[in-house]
Amino acid sequence: ARCSRQLAARFSRLNVDTNVTTRHKTLPLTLPLNTQCVFSIGSWADLSDAARLVRTEVFIKEQGIPEAEEWDDMDALCTHVVAYNSQGEPIATARLLPSQKGTAKIGRMAVLLAWRGQGLGAFMLQRLLQTAQQRGDQEAVLHAQSQAQGFYAAQGFEARGEVFDEVGIPHIVMRRLLF
Repeated sequence: ARCSRQLAARFSRLNVDTNVTTRHKTLPLTLPLNTQCVFSIGSWADLSDAARLVRTEVFIKEQGIPEAEEWDDMDALCTHVVAYNSQGEPIATARLLPSQKGTAKIGRMAVLLAWRGQGLGAFMLQRLLQTAQQRGDQEAVLHAQSQAQGFYAAQGFEARGEVFDEVGIPHIVMRRLLF
């Protein structure tokens, strides 16, 4: 991703690799040339303010998820990624839960409406998958909103089981091998 020196300096914890290796192939982590943003990966303590802004806008305001159901104690244990635009405003976020017997769980993937379709979600997802690989996870699982199933399938995830209701929205479990 391209970003100004000033913005990159602001986010000194920036940690974005340019490729992720999977069992099948190496996936380039690139964004369209006109997308100027920076990604930060870290703890809830470091990224909670930014992640809360995006998740509140997408999940609570846009999708109508009750606030009490959006926030949980897992945030403090997760690795988070946040994307910022060239003005330093948070525009996307996702989280990686602690490993469970070699399985990574990804959740709370949210991109502000005006920024969807520009590769931010795929970029964040690949970065979290890479983090999961590096800690030794063998597979990744997520609960995809049914309307986002195609997005995750394009990232190598396969649907498992039947559609189910989660916070009033149809979801499906999706899995992907990491090695």
